[in-house]
Amino acid sequence: MKTATLRARLVGCGMIAALLASCVSQDEYQRAVDLAELYQDRNHELEAEMARLANQRDALEGEVRSQEASFLQAGGNTADYEAKISALQDQLQNLGRAPKDIERFDVDGGYVYMIQDKVLFDSGSAEVGAKGIAALNELAAKIKGEPHGRIFVRGHTDSDPVKRPETLKKFPHGNLQLSAARAVSVAAVLTEPGKLSGRDVVVMGFGRWDPVAGNDSADSKRLNRRVEIFVADASENR
Repeated sequence: MKTATLRARLVGCGMIAALLASCVSQDEYQRAVDLAELYQDRNHELEAEMARLANQRDALEGEVRSQEASFLQAGGNTADYEAKISALQDQLQNLGRAPKDIERFDVDGGYVYMIQDKVLFDSGSAEVGAKGIAALNELAAKIKGEPHGRIFVRGHTDSDPVKRPETLKKFPHGNLQLSAARAVSVAAVLTEPGKLSGRDVVVMGFGRWDPVAGNDSADSKRLNRRVEIFVADASENR
């Protein structure tokens, strides 16, 4: 009798244990289902956000392409402007001092703002910094406040080749590509809404090929690392 009772109790306990195990497994299963549903919802949200960002990127790229196309509508005789800007070298040679970080020079048919690269960019970068943006905003207001013709934004570097791997990765074509990218960045700031018209602006990159001083010292190299903004007179051909 006692044996049968003990056996019955053991069987009952086994059933209870199995039932408890079943309950725990069901809870774990439900938690897994809930977690999967949460991840699925989050995945849908991320996919929607990625699609939105992709559309925004495509729109911005379209605006950039359109803006760059207007930059490259040179108009007039570019060779004439080149001859006028070349007079800047004579002025610098006769200046008798180092030019300021930002300085205006009057030339035949217009004027030139010469800006040292340190005002605008970090070394090896084509992204205009906060100090540079503030300076360009001020120049844009001055240019806009007077009648003017075409505006040529000209990027220049010194003769030192691009060597740093991270810079070469961004500018595999070296100084010529870097100078052009810097000119585009400056022009982009100048032509933001409410500033100058993109149709008036032409961008040019010269790399090391148009120095204003010999690349034989740190000071002369500093002068050559510059951006020039040549503003033609309103009477010039547009």
